[in-house]
Amino acid sequence: MLDAILWGLIQGLTEFLPVSSSGHLVLIPALLDREGPDLATTAMLHLGTLAAVVVYYRTDLAALAKFDRPARRLITLLVIGTIPAAILGFIFKDAVADLVEDPGMVAIMLIVTGLVLLATELLRIGDKRITNIGPLDSLITGLAQALSLIPGISRSGMTISAGLVRGVGRQEAAHFAFLLGIPVIAGAGLLETVEFLGSGESITAEVWVSVGVAAVSGYAAIAFLIRLLGRIGLAPFGIYCVSAGAFASFLL
Repeated sequence: MLDAILWGLIQGLTEFLPVSSSGHLVLIPALLDREGPDLATTAMLHLGTLAAVVVYYRTDLAALAKFDRPARRLITLLVIGTIPAAILGFIFKDAVADLVEDPGMVAIMLIVTGLVLLATELLRIGDKRITNIGPLDSLITGLAQALSLIPGISRSGMTISAGLVRGVGRQEAAHFAFLLGIPVIAGAGLLETVEFLGSGESITAEVWVSVGVAAVSGYAAIAFLIRLLGRIGLAPFGIYCVSAGAFASFLL
């Protein structure tokens, strides 16, 4: 049960804060010399964070369901941004699975995430809003999201940084990044759930605890980041990623 709470908390907080959930779910078990979350927990953790982002952006999703002109435009942008991760995830699925078994490389990728976050702080902050985002902006953000298939590379960190590079404001970049993450998180959760159900195992009470903790902590992480991003930027998260990655590299 303590493991269930730990994995749910790690997944919920690090899925949306720009510090890499996949990296933490590899490095923390390695540093503690214990087994990481099993297939059932991993699959359900994604569903927990999916619930968090769906509930937080329920108003946006309800607007998309109207399928009027603004909704169709945003849906098109989200589809464009989702394609790179879907294609590359299918092609490099086995290679990504191999990287999960290499905590040392994951630690290095976490340092890379931190350096990218720190580099974006050197950019002039733009004022472009979601309503001004174009297909090229969405494609570039989607390519950045595809990089997060590598364990240790933060999905939210890469997509927010890509938005900043394209002149999108910090909070608007995060807003678009989280909406763009919904199909990817849903896809990952669905694939892992199908694989898990095919194994014939059952969902235990501990797994449901993980889901609940991931959902609640994920919602809190989104609210925290959106509220403070305009004031603190990405630098504190960049410093954390570089420090945590270097610390893990040293110990491992």
